[in-house]
This record gives sequence, structure tokens and C-alpha cells, in this order.
Amino acid sequence: MVDQEPGANQNMKQFTSIEKINIGILMAAGFPSFCFLPQHYARMRVAINEGSFVMQEISCQAIVFDLDGVLVDSTVIVERHWRMWAAQHGLDSEFILAYAHGRRTIDTLRTVASHLNLDLEQEAALLEKREVEDTAGLITVPGAVELLLALPGYSWAIVTSGSRMLATTRLQAVGLPIPQTLVTAEEVYLGKPHPEGYLKAATLLGLEPQNCLVIEDAPAGIQAAHAAGSRVIGVTTTFPVAELDEADFVVPSLASLHLAFTENGTTPTPLLTLSMF
Repeated sequence: MVDQEPGANQNMKQFTSIEKINIGILMAAGFPSFCFLPQHYARMRVAINEGSFVMQEISCQAIVFDLDGVLVDSTVIVERHWRMWAAQHGLDSEFILAYAHGRRTIDTLRTVASHLNLDLEQEAALLEKREVEDTAGLITVPGAVELLLALPGYSWAIVTSGSRMLATTRLQAVGLPIPQTLVTAEEVYLGKPHPEGYLKAATLLGLEPQNCLVIEDAPAGIQAAHAAGSRVIGVTTTFPVAELDEADFVVPSLASLHLAFTENGTTPTPLLTLSMF
């Protein structure tokens, strides 16, 4: 391990997402773990061309999750209802779906349907209602239950592009806990990729955004978290690795994350040790 040099946070950009996943595989093979320790804030770096591997440490005081694609897999539901809506209005469902993941319904509609003579707020409410009533095919993402149950309530939050009703319905449907801090679509003026949701979550947690670690599955969410000043783990549940390249690094699922704790004064601070299987 080495100390962080000035500007080290920019170094991760030179590595591809494939290399970021390979780092996890190397850890499973016995290389030093990528840990979260107090007072160290840096991205992971690897000197692949030199054949040597340098792990840097990063800490967090709270973990902020996206919901869909990170804790629950609602892909079949989301795609089912957007395809139905697109067919009803003669629009290209593939174009809509490519844009919609990770974004609020109203923001997607403003982008893909502003030329139609529709009440977009009403359409958004109707789409949300249909999704709330549909849990067929909804499942938890591997590792979500174990990770959430291990975290103290004050140390995690959810920031979702869905409504509060949709979020709580999906969490309850799969048996996941509802967090003390939950920021939903109707509680922000600007949705992802704007950082408002993540900034609000940090405020509600009583923390600075840089002390929060965000876990996201979509480029819009990764951009939002970085704009807020947080580090980001990307999970490949929704998008391929190549499209998550802006994340600080990438894992296949929450099952790759292992939680440990350390004492930071009198307050337990989450420590994550990451490994790949």
C-alpha cells in the first residue's frame, strides 16, 4: 500500500472497467484487499504494465444505495411497462429503455414524449401506478439482504428515481428493510444525473457527501454521485461493464462486498473489504 499522492483521484480514469473487475479477481487470489479505513480517501490504482499492484484505501461513514438494479432487480417490470406505453404511443421502446434506466419517469417522458400532446405529469403518475401494482418478476440482487441487515440504520440510505410508494412497495415485496433515510423522485426538484438526491441524502445522514460511498448500476446515477462528491461502486446488474467506466470501480453484484467495522472514536464506521468470486 502507498500513501495517496496529490491528484491520485484522477488516476483511476486510465483504467478500463475490465481492469477494475480484474483487480477484484486478483484480490481473491491473495493480493491485498481493497478496504475502507478511516482518514484515507483515494481511488484504487493498479500498475498493470509494470506487473505490480498497488491498492489504496478508502473510508466511508455511510453507504448510499440506488434501489432498482442495486438492491432489487425490477428490470422485467420496468421494461414491460415502458414497452406497453411505447407501443400505445407509437414510439421506439428500445430508445426509451436505453434512456430510462436510472432516471425519473417524468424526466424520461420529457425527453422522449415532449412532442406529443400529452399531460406528461399525468402519464408519469399512471406509469408509476402500474409499476406499483406489478411485482411479477421482482427479485433481490444477490448479496443485498446480507449487506443491509449488517448495516446499522444510521449508516445507510437509498436514493431512487422512483416514487416513495414504488420504493417501499418493492422493498416490502422482497423482504428488504426500509431505510431511515430514503430520498425519492418526488422529494427532489432535479433527478439523476443531477446530484440533488445524493446531496440531500448526505444532509439527512448528517454527513459530507465525500464521506458517503454510493453504489449504483446506471451511468446517470454514477454521474449524479460523482457530481455530489461521493465515491462510486458500479454493479453490472443492468448495464455492461463498458458503460459503467465512470465508476471508481466495478463489481458484478453486492455479493462481492464484505462488510467489517472499526471504531472511529465512539462511533462504529463501516469498513468494506471487497473481494471477487
